[in-house]
Amino acid sequence: MSTKHQELANFIWSVADLLRGDYKQSEYGRVILPLTVLRRLDCVLEPTKDAVLARHVQLKDMGVQNMDPVLRKTAGLSFYNTSEMSFRKILGDQDHVALNLRAYIGGFSPGAVDVLEKYGFDTQISRLAEAGLLYQVVAKFADIDLHPDVVSNHQMGYVFEELIRRFSEISNETAGEHFTPREVIKLMVNLLLAPDEDELVTPGIVRKVYDPACGTGGMLSEAQDHIQEHNPHATVEVYGQELNGETYAICRSDMMLKGGDPTKIAYGNSFSQDGHEDERFDYMLANPPFGVEWKKVENYIKAEHARGHAGRFGAGLPRINDGSLLFLQHMVSKMKRPEDGGSRLAIVFNGSPLFSGAAGSGESEVRRWVLENDLLEGIVALPDQLFYNTGISTYFWILTNRKDPARRRKVVLLDGRDYWTKMRKSLGDKRKMLTDEHIAELTLAYVDALSIADDPEHPQHAKVKVFKTTDFGYQRITVERPLRLRFEVTEETVALLAEAKAVLKYAERESLLAAAKSLIGVKSGTRAEFAMELNGLGKLPAVLEKAVWEAFSVSDPEGELQTDRKGKQMADADLRDNENVPLDEDIHDFLKREVVPHVPDAWIDETKTKIGYEIPFSRHFYVYKSPRQLVEIDADIRALEAEIQALLSEVTL
Repeated sequence: MSTKHQELANFIWSVADLLRGDYKQSEYGRVILPLTVLRRLDCVLEPTKDAVLARHVQLKDMGVQNMDPVLRKTAGLSFYNTSEMSFRKILGDQDHVALNLRAYIGGFSPGAVDVLEKYGFDTQISRLAEAGLLYQVVAKFADIDLHPDVVSNHQMGYVFEELIRRFSEISNETAGEHFTPREVIKLMVNLLLAPDEDELVTPGIVRKVYDPACGTGGMLSEAQDHIQEHNPHATVEVYGQELNGETYAICRSDMMLKGGDPTKIAYGNSFSQDGHEDERFDYMLANPPFGVEWKKVENYIKAEHARGHAGRFGAGLPRINDGSLLFLQHMVSKMKRPEDGGSRLAIVFNGSPLFSGAAGSGESEVRRWVLENDLLEGIVALPDQLFYNTGISTYFWILTNRKDPARRRKVVLLDGRDYWTKMRKSLGDKRKMLTDEHIAELTLAYVDALSIADDPEHPQHAKVKVFKTTDFGYQRITVERPLRLRFEVTEETVALLAEAKAVLKYAERESLLAAAKSLIGVKSGTRAEFAMELNGLGKLPAVLEKAVWEAFSVSDPEGELQTDRKGKQMADADLRDNENVPLDEDIHDFLKREVVPHVPDAWIDETKTKIGYEIPFSRHFYVYKSPRQLVEIDADIRALEAEIQALLSEVTL
């Protein structure tokens, strides 16, 4: 930001001096941001205000119902105001500032009114009036000249973004929900767009950018700026959607102040109220909330999942308490077809989407869908303590449906966890930051990593590894061992029989148990022999007979091998085990090499084999560190003991 922008932002923020005492620091933005928007709109509308008012009266006299298109055309903008009021006129009647301000706001076109309502600014008007501050605060803003001839749309965008940043950073308790650190956004945009930089300078290009969880719009603004820095003549259309009313208002305001189309910022839940249902985008990026459950929109999501890939969530449904992979599927559904130019997207995740969920689970099935369709280009691990409301490690996933032929079926992993510098002052959980040098190094390393994917002979980067998509897949096999039993009646097995559900419901339970107790001491190595001993129990219903056999049978490695009625070997559920076998390995070769030498009678139940996918990022970059020598540890212990003794001697003196 230039010095001029910074000075203007400082002057606007100085209104906070008036609020101190009546407002908490974290609440300043609730007053400053909407009033900045109002003052800018007031200045922008000033040249056409009289014409709009005259046209409004004329249309009313004519009985026109839908005045909106005509008044927009008269104003030459996507918004207008039909109130006689302006900032100056509001201050002309000191006793009725609140009344006049509300009348002024009510005169805006529907889209602008919606933004101000989402700010909840009416509540702040009452609060300022009760504190005796309303006139002073409005007067302060009336002194700020935000006319387009003085402050261009581009400059106004920078000023407003600086105000958003300040508001977010002092609201540490909620900042992370709606605001991503600027340097993280910059790196994300670089990684998303860097492979396309040659294409971005094409004269007259038009690019659509989308964020389904846009918060205050920082990612959209950064992507727009990045493209236009490379090509000032490029047309960049930004689209977003936001669930939180206040942050939706901030984002939409930002678009209005920059002269963009605020209608492309939708309000509501992207899953249940897709605000851009029929749109497809060139670039997408998002930092969706981590670990947020989707129970409130469960019916919508499950109904769409039931449609298979005709809907957005056909790949799989993650656990109800984490909707991260739903955002990913939603964004993939917005990709342009490869024949139409394709798309690229980047999304911020925590570690959970990498590996949570076993083979066959919703999470694994989503990973499987992404990798088998060759959509994943790369994953970049970021340092921990980089975000405002969480200290956990995070990752960028970068997807595309237009990989170069040499990169197909390959995935790049870049370990950027060591690229950080400590902040002088923590902001919530944010204790680390990325410098411009870190961003440049990581961007270069990622682009270089794509070259490694193109050419295996390319020099390797220490923090980069390239894998085949199938390297992350595995076969979850079920290893069975034969069921071997011996049979006996003891006080313990009779007690087990007594607690069986079928026996508890049996009318002649006591007679059955008495007969069973009379057999205590009976033992047999084979089922046939033991069946003869059980004749004393009489003819029993099938469910009771099953309960008797389960109670009196004992697993024994030396016992009789059990078979079903068809003579097929039965498996012992207690000895059942599962193994993960690499996708490109034969499961029978694995069994022969890894299992049979230890348990020769084991076999695989192939009806239970499942395909799973996980991306164990940390395992691939694990570096073994040998433990310290015992001599060193012993020396440290002795030094500590000596220190403790010295401290104790001071206390006892």
